[in-house]
Amino acid sequence: MKVAITGGNGFVGAALAELLAKEGHQAVKLSRRNGGDVCDPGALKHAFAGCDAVVHAAGINREIGRQTYRRVHVQGTRNVIEAAKAVGAQRLVLVSFLRARPNCGSGYHESKFAAEQWVRNSGLPFVIFKPGVIYGRGDHMLDHLKRAFLTFPLFAFVGMREQFVAPLHGRDMAQLLQAALTDSRLTNKTIALVGPERLPLREAVLRVAKVVGRRPLSFRMPVWFHRLFAMAAESLMRVPVVASAQVQILSEGVVEPAGECDPLPPDLLPKQRFSEDTIREGLPEAGRYGLSDLRCCGSRGGHACSFS
Repeated sequence: MKVAITGGNGFVGAALAELLAKEGHQAVKLSRRNGGDVCDPGALKHAFAGCDAVVHAAGINREIGRQTYRRVHVQGTRNVIEAAKAVGAQRLVLVSFLRARPNCGSGYHESKFAAEQWVRNSGLPFVIFKPGVIYGRGDHMLDHLKRAFLTFPLFAFVGMREQFVAPLHGRDMAQLLQAALTDSRLTNKTIALVGPERLPLREAVLRVAKVVGRRPLSFRMPVWFHRLFAMAAESLMRVPVVASAQVQILSEGVVEPAGECDPLPPDLLPKQRFSEDTIREGLPEAGRYGLSDLRCCGSRGGHACSFS
């Protein structure tokens, strides 16, 4: 089987490509860096040539210039569908987001839902996965948390009420994407994906702090404060410590899907717990935040990746 993976340089896409290679399949990893821009229909058709299936995992968590939610998530998905049909692909797997829904005031959530609708109405056999927080080596959650703990002595939680998360290991996510390519039980289903352990956001964050070797002074701040902080971070930093879409996500909690979803077969349920071992395994080599992270300084590449 030959499988195209948009967002193939992301940590989940790369893990999926590795799994497919071990099974003797061919993975075509696409990203803007190698000419696989989802906003370029011609490039997609060329890249998809000969592919039996497409896994559409590309996305952004903030808007930068022409890289808008509508252009990347909505029009990009339409381009992926058209290219998949043009080359005769027989299956389309979309990575959406657990809380994606219409008319909620968040461009990220609304555009992810619009992408789902295009896939459902595409006429192609599909699988839509709606994961919550995904973590692992190469993600942005552990990267940003580690760097924040090494840089700042304080940590402010989003909102005045406790929210919950159920972190999903990237390895489990990749295995589910692999299953979606062949398992007929998943065909034309929309499935919410969360990790096996539901825990307060505070506990999840402090577990990471413990593995990093820090004990930050933590407290809560209203959502409006975090929205302002995110706006400032997005304007000043090449890769912001937190994005506006992430504030919306964390203020709602990330354990329950928005809308009805189909159940995941019991034998495919994620198994990796958010333990000190899996956290340690996923921590990057990254150090403190510094001047090179500012737009006006250094050369750290700015890019945008979604939670999902």
